Amino acid sequence: MSYKIAVIIQEIGQSYQSAIISGIFAGAEKYGLNVSAFTSFSGDMNNPRHDMGEFNVFSLPDFSDFDGAILLTNTLSHKVVVNDILERIKIAGIPAVSIDNDLEGFYHIGIDNKSAMRIITEHMINVHNYKRFAYISGPASNPESADRLEAFLEVINEHGLTLHEKAVAKGDFRAPSGKAAVEQFLDEMPEMPEAIVCANDVMAASAITTLMSHGLRVPEDIAVTGFDNTYNSHNYQMELTSVERPLEQSGELACKMLYNHFNNIPQDRDVTLNMSPRFTESCGCGHNALSDLTELKELNYRNFSNFENIQTYMSVLNRMSTQLLECNNFDEYIACLKRIAVDIHPDEFYFCLCENWDSENDVDRTTSRHIKRTSVPVAYTDYVIVPIAYNNGEFHECCRIRSQDIFPPVADSSKEGKLYLINPLHFGERCLGYMVIRSTNLPLQNIMFETFCINISNSLENIRKLMCLEYAVNRLGSLYTMDTFSGIFNRNGFMQATEDIYKECIEKHRDIMLMFIDLDGLKGINDTYGHSTGDKAICSIADVLVESCQNGEIFCRFGGDEFIVFGADYTAEKAQQLTDSIQENINRVNESGYNPFILSASTGYVIASPKEGEDIFSFVTAADKQMYDAKRKKKLLRYA
Repeated sequence: MSYKIAVIIQEIGQSYQSAIISGIFAGAEKYGLNVSAFTSFSGDMNNPRHDMGEFNVFSLPDFSDFDGAILLTNTLSHKVVVNDILERIKIAGIPAVSIDNDLEGFYHIGIDNKSAMRIITEHMINVHNYKRFAYISGPASNPESADRLEAFLEVINEHGLTLHEKAVAKGDFRAPSGKAAVEQFLDEMPEMPEAIVCANDVMAASAITTLMSHGLRVPEDIAVTGFDNTYNSHNYQMELTSVERPLEQSGELACKMLYNHFNNIPQDRDVTLNMSPRFTESCGCGHNALSDLTELKELNYRNFSNFENIQTYMSVLNRMSTQLLECNNFDEYIACLKRIAVDIHPDEFYFCLCENWDSENDVDRTTSRHIKRTSVPVAYTDYVIVPIAYNNGEFHECCRIRSQDIFPPVADSSKEGKLYLINPLHFGERCLGYMVIRSTNLPLQNIMFETFCINISNSLENIRKLMCLEYAVNRLGSLYTMDTFSGIFNRNGFMQATEDIYKECIEKHRDIMLMFIDLDGLKGINDTYGHSTGDKAICSIADVLVESCQNGEIFCRFGGDEFIVFGADYTAEKAQQLTDSIQENINRVNESGYNPFILSASTGYVIASPKEGEDIFSFVTAADKQMYDAKRKKKLLRYA
């Protein structure tokens, strides 16, 4: 039996998350689990609206459709989003494993952050005799970050050391906050610390680079330590003192714990993995370990290979960006995106759009799940369209699926041990859809994948705006040419519609017919029943013309209660037939009994062969005179 597992994780391009995802992938293959990783890129854009659009992907999974979940809620910075996810998992009643954040009622895999940080800090004091410290923290809301900071402060206090009030900088586990912290220390501390302890390796690496840019040597002038031991995988010049922890093992073990749960294999709820401090160059212990020539050659080859891959991937991304932005309509866009999908060679790729993705206005969608009414479509609609469904090297037709199902029916569900990434498509907080991708030559656990996702979302929004512009132009054209009151042409529309054919009639000496129609007794209807009923009478005549003019005639509301009809290649006989048809349709309206009034109209027409220089409206006067003659005769008959 294959089990479906949902993974909640943010920022898979970061070293910590990337290592755990690699472990989850290995565990999925080993234990036959199919994993859907719902992931977002947020927090480093400094754009709350963008973050809202990214976080929305976590509302997509219906956890009752999954057998289990793996959570990295410590990577999510928005507490409201985290609480919503946890509540929905509890309601679904599925087992879940939380990595590094111990949550009540869930399995937990973690390390002893406090002990690890204590060892690092005590080493800096007892072995190197550092006295002046600074600290770069992770997010205050992150439990691991809080434990590491607390342990650092405890050791500082136990050794009777004091910290300057600006010696603790608030970071977010990302590189820019490491740089900002060092700049803060340089600007606001009376003298630089002897050692900077960092809550993770990424910030420590950035801190080292920033210190060196200011001419400060590490560790000679200032020592630096990290945490998690992900730094070395980046092939930096300096070996970083850090805490080595089994991140990939955490991901694989999470899969094993769920497998054990499904198969009723006894296990502990809480597992604490071993970690070991690694004291190297950045704190003053030892020298650069890369002194062996063979090792240096391997490092050089690895760096060159990475550089070459980056060049290739950036070429793909740049080409993709320019090609998508050149598309002028949705069909071109989808065709272009299909070519790109082939270029990145995914095993599976599904492009899913909300039914309201191309909304030209900010609208309410009461059918959307997990969201209240709002002026902007910020939630997934109950159904999504799937213009691209690609697997096994082929594109498949798939029009519409439930968003709850995530995958279209053509998805390859026969194999086990697969890992899918589900990423949001959005612009700001506007929800456009999501895409699913599995196994591609594009490095998914890399910052370039974030660029890939952003390019697709931005280009999709560009197409949406082009479509909206076309809608707006058409709507303006309609307002210019259509009588919005009666729903038929106004004078402008009549002129545009008749221009070419009237010109042809002049050139080829073809006869035309111009008919003038006037609603009888409108004043009496208004006085007796009110103007709204009089308006209904005007619209009834427009409806009669729609029913009567079935042979290419062009008609419009000329003004008030007056209408005109144009026809080419007309004879007096055809004109009389049209007059009779109009009267028959008026009679049908009266026989229906829907109106409190008797609908009546007078008509008159002229047949003419227009000459060069004669305006089409020059025939209106003659037709109008004929109509008044008919109206006068009608009145005489009434009083006879």
